[in-house]
Amino acid sequence: MNQPAPQLTGSSLTFTQLFSSTQRGARLARLLAVNELHSWGAPQGITERVEIVVAELAANAVLHGSVPGRSFRLTLVLDASPGLLRVEVTDARGELYPQIVTGTAAADALRPGGRGLSLVTALADHWDCVPYAPSGKTVRAVFSSPWRPSRPSSTGSLPSNDIDQSQEMVSFR
Repeated sequence: MNQPAPQLTGSSLTFTQLFSSTQRGARLARLLAVNELHSWGAPQGITERVEIVVAELAANAVLHGSVPGRSFRLTLVLDASPGLLRVEVTDARGELYPQIVTGTAAADALRPGGRGLSLVTALADHWDCVPYAPSGKTVRAVFSSPWRPSRPSSTGSLPSNDIDQSQEMVSFR
């Protein structure tokens, strides 16, 4: 986690969606995030970076943060005035926080996974993890970009869709 988290202020565009804690839910989260960014007029460069980060965070929520019967939530928040885009993935396992595990290059090369948070660190300007009451956690990644959305609504935010849809090595403590 490379820098203090920038604060989002003023009017913003927001997209929120619940997804089933399955591989299909993680894939759908990635696809809908890209679709929403396209509808906001996001440049291709930021869309590609966000797509990879959403894929990694959603996969981690499914693999490490799922509880039977509980969904995970994806939230995108664009605050155009300072040019900040925040990606949040919230899951139900608040006792398991992501940790970047370091090791030797030879040992890391043999692991089948474990590079996801390295990608998040490389692509996002900042990421962190915070508690989500009553028992979950939210992993947040922030991207800065000078782009302005092309389709804001008259209220300054886009509708929310709260519909449930039917790797450095990450260790969770």
